[in-house]
Amino acid sequence: MFKKGTKIYSIFNNKCPKCNEGAFFEDNNPLHLKKVLKMNEHCPNCNFKYEIEPSFFFGAMYVSYGLTVACAIITFIILHLTGLDLMTIFITIFVLLVLFTPFTLRFARLIYANIFIHYDKNYKTIKKPK
Repeated sequence: MFKKGTKIYSIFNNKCPKCNEGAFFEDNNPLHLKKVLKMNEHCPNCNFKYEIEPSFFFGAMYVSYGLTVACAIITFIILHLTGLDLMTIFITIFVLLVLFTPFTLRFARLIYANIFIHYDKNYKTIKKPK
């Protein structure tokens, strides 16, 4: 669906933003809640270090906030157009946001990483640090 080498490919396939080969998160399944944010420290393929600087992924909180607000607004509009009362709409939004939290957290980190890390097909694989 998405071509390798694009940021969308990296985001939706849990791939390294630098080489689009190695896994970004240790476990591909976001429903394994104990491992939802367990990331590989380095790309298993190209050995690129994901955390560019200390606390790099704190910025992903802003992306997560934006995704959550966008989902809430879209859900509100769709449910409001169907004629549901406000209390039902807000309860539905709350339940959906809680259920989609693991997905939102992962997408936020992947999006944030892809903002700052760019694909490089010529990026050389180096030896893993000891």
